[in-house]
Amino acid sequence: MASYNLRSQVRLIAITIVIIITLSTPITTNTSPQPWNILSHNEFAGKLTSSSSSVESAATDFGHVTKIFPSAVLIPSSVEDITDLIKLSFDSQLSFPLAARGHGHSHRGQASAKDGVVVNMRSMVNRDRGIKVSRTCLYVDVDAAWLWIEVLNKTLELGLTPVSWTDYLYLTVGGTLSNGGISGQTFRYGPQITNVLEMDVITGKGEIATCSKDMNSDLFFAVLGGLGQFGIITRARIKLEVAPKRAKWLRFLYIDFSEFTRDQERVISKTDGVDFLEGSIMVDHGPPDNWRSTYYPPSDHLRIASMVKRHRVIYCLEVVKYYDETSQYTVNEEMEELSDSLNHVRGFMYEKDVTYMDFLNRVRTGELNLKSKGQWDVPHPWLNLFVPKTQISKFDDGVFKGIILRNNITSGPVLVYPMNRNK
Repeated sequence: MASYNLRSQVRLIAITIVIIITLSTPITTNTSPQPWNILSHNEFAGKLTSSSSSVESAATDFGHVTKIFPSAVLIPSSVEDITDLIKLSFDSQLSFPLAARGHGHSHRGQASAKDGVVVNMRSMVNRDRGIKVSRTCLYVDVDAAWLWIEVLNKTLELGLTPVSWTDYLYLTVGGTLSNGGISGQTFRYGPQITNVLEMDVITGKGEIATCSKDMNSDLFFAVLGGLGQFGIITRARIKLEVAPKRAKWLRFLYIDFSEFTRDQERVISKTDGVDFLEGSIMVDHGPPDNWRSTYYPPSDHLRIASMVKRHRVIYCLEVVKYYDETSQYTVNEEMEELSDSLNHVRGFMYEKDVTYMDFLNRVRTGELNLKSKGQWDVPHPWLNLFVPKTQISKFDDGVFKGIILRNNITSGPVLVYPMNRNK
């Protein structure tokens, strides 16, 4: 195999691990009597509700691990409704907690407000406005309550696209920007928060501030990835580029973890290489496909399962190269060259060619399948860990080959992928 010298600025500073397991009974935190009276304020008539259905819905989230009950839910029709409520809390002798909730995709009540008010951000979505694309300046202004899938659909109409995504697109813009927004594009384009040019934010005093790297920069950098603790994002200006048409999607199987991670690092070190890279582990639990995607040809399921059973745990390297009509004649050659340079198990390379949209929205099919079986709204705690490069081999021995195998944990995906320090 060819040898490579990695540039000094490229390092695996983190491995993102996502583990889903099943719990039984969610932890419940019941509300106490409301210590303040805001329901009687005329300016919130019809917008602030304490109905049992609204409060119950706001008490749960995607994780279904906790139930944290607010006293009320705000259903705003404008940004001003939110600023008025925050000012009321700020000026009150008995201030109350508030939390902005987008699509409720937190995992342990992070978008909840015990005995406070949950703000339903999605109620502000207006189909006639909220997403404005600048084709000349290559950015999109988005109201933060919109979902990323909606942003993608709108920008693709003009042949443009944001460059950094999460694996699942049915999340609000404000939600992922409050957390980070990482996935297999992060090594090349950085997380979603590094692709934001400007934001409008509601501060803790109920003031609306526009911020960027050059204007109110302290607020800008505090809010991005700030878990909603420094303000509520109401608008974001996101960088765009010309959208590719298709995605060449390859998976390679490994039995040796050191070769797997070494190849991952080598691939992300190339400046003109792939556009997406993730990895995952496979343990002995039946068919190689999981709920996230149906990828492997059924004719190879038995062969893959046999290798997993023999080694107990194997590793999958997943890469994607985007292309269009200008690069369609060279993409196959590039991916063949990549395949020849990798130390995967020969005979265990798989390839798909799909549209750009179908690749980005790949998790949706699995979601709809689970929903049809009543298996989506169940407890699924989700853990992201950043592991230093120097410790990842020990992590494999202690967690993948240790905890997971020893406790026979066979459900839920485990994702492992590298990032570049300079992104």
